[in-house]
Amino acid sequence: MHATLPLLEATDFPVIHRSRLETLQVNLGYLCNQTCVHCHVNAGPTRKEMMTDDNVATVMEVLKAQGIQTLDLTGGAPEMHWRFRDLVREARKQGVHVIDRCNLTILEEPGYETVAEFLAEQQVEVIASMPCYSPENVDKQRGKGVFDKSIAALQRLNALGYGMPDSGLSLNLVYNPLGPSLPPNQQQLEADYKRELKKHFNIEFGQLFTLVNMPIQRFGSMLISKGQFADYMQVLKDAYVPTNLDNVMCRTMVSVDWQGNLHDCDFNQMLQLPLIGSDAQHLKDLLSQNLEGREIYIADHCYGCTAGQGSSCGGALS
Repeated sequence: MHATLPLLEATDFPVIHRSRLETLQVNLGYLCNQTCVHCHVNAGPTRKEMMTDDNVATVMEVLKAQGIQTLDLTGGAPEMHWRFRDLVREARKQGVHVIDRCNLTILEEPGYETVAEFLAEQQVEVIASMPCYSPENVDKQRGKGVFDKSIAALQRLNALGYGMPDSGLSLNLVYNPLGPSLPPNQQQLEADYKRELKKHFNIEFGQLFTLVNMPIQRFGSMLISKGQFADYMQVLKDAYVPTNLDNVMCRTMVSVDWQGNLHDCDFNQMLQLPLIGSDAQHLKDLLSQNLEGREIYIADHCYGCTAGQGSSCGGALS
């Protein structure tokens, strides 16, 4: 796989600083039941990297020490970690809002048949990958048969109350473009998704989040192989909107990798870019240290978060 960081390090992206820490985003490991073309984590069924029990225990302690409002669980498929349920239960006991970044198909895999019911019981917000409402596009990006499994999982979540009015069970979907282009207008695409999924599959959900494909890891390597890397970077830079800087996720979130190391965002984690400064580099450091005011580690991929409507783990910024 081609290295993308050497192409991103020299940057004229504006300097930004952290605000109060509100969200702890934890990558529980790279094991996944899927291998997707756009995956910036390069996750898959053969990956062995998984967070240790000690680091999972430290996550629970940090939630208390920092007064964290939101625990955002990612992977791979976070549900495949053996301590996933323990971590969710402990966070919910503390009154922390929990997000599960779910690929949907994991809910249909043998051994994970009760995950959906567990998520509903714990009132976990589900943010689910659904790159299109057409079978051809989804299977092209995520693998043969993924669309049908995703639809079955969404129907199952709906039956439990997810995405239904006044249920208190939040179900949001995520869209990624198929190639090196910006996503369309989030509000317009959300309306299309809601119409098509309701009409053909009687599926309901809350919001659609449009995410920009980042020029790193598997997707970035593909761009290099096709000679499209520089052109895609120019697309991102040409679409830069300065006002999106006020709402980028790295201001109020810290990303924790499977080894417990701290990063400014999930993308910096995949590029192995640490927090700037010599202290507070590991999860355990958050038991006693505050990150507010720190400078954020930037590189050219940051243009992906500020292009067009902007892009973050919560979708468009503007």
